Amino acid sequence: MGEDVRTTFKSTTTVERIPVVIHASDPITRAGAVSQLRQRPEVELVGETRGLEARTNGTRAGEARPGEARGGVRTVAVVLADRLDETTMLRLRRLVRTDGLNAVLVTGVIREAELLQVIECGVGAILWRHEATDQRLLQAVVAAARGEGDLPSDLLGRLINQVGRLQRNAAQQPGGSPAGLAPREIDILRLVSEGMDTREIAGKLSYSERTVKNVLHGLTTRLQLRNRAHAVAYALREGYI
Repeated sequence: MGEDVRTTFKSTTTVERIPVVIHASDPITRAGAVSQLRQRPEVELVGETRGLEARTNGTRAGEARPGEARGGVRTVAVVLADRLDETTMLRLRRLVRTDGLNAVLVTGVIREAELLQVIECGVGAILWRHEATDQRLLQAVVAAARGEGDLPSDLLGRLINQVGRLQRNAAQQPGGSPAGLAPREIDILRLVSEGMDTREIAGKLSYSERTVKNVLHGLTTRLQLRNRAHAVAYALREGYI
């Protein structure tokens, strides 16, 4: 995975740095994240905020408004929280749904009831706080900027189990059939659920990377899903994978 990330960085640096805005509940946590990302050539810190009253639409001269894409690179919000309280959930929804940012959540605890809420609100990259090294945080930021999912393996397992329970419950109730996924879409989503990135999926299925991206973009647009993680959750819930 590390080799893929380094290759991505080379491309990202050449084309456009990733605008990143950091949200944290206290100045010490925020300073740590700033220190980790500030020296990375792939990242440009913008609209830097402070505390729970974080400002997300930078208006000072030279600041980028979060959510505005620069050269096709969308701003990424890194949200750091020890646990997911209502304030943090409201902020995540606002950042993703209202401000149009892609989000990385760094947290210490996610309860079962919160996991699917986080995914369905549009957060595709989640990182455990104790695993948030500078390299790992940068990897999550790159994945979020691409609109890709990046979940720890234990969280992915919990998500699969949770969606499986929802699927079994739904199967016991009358209702219409789902919109439907093509076999190629199912194949790609199954590999996404196994943690593969675009290059690995393309190699596994003998597709071009562009084809993989187009298939994923097509199904997320058609089914009004927010990102790859949300698409995997949908496919699991509906029994496709």
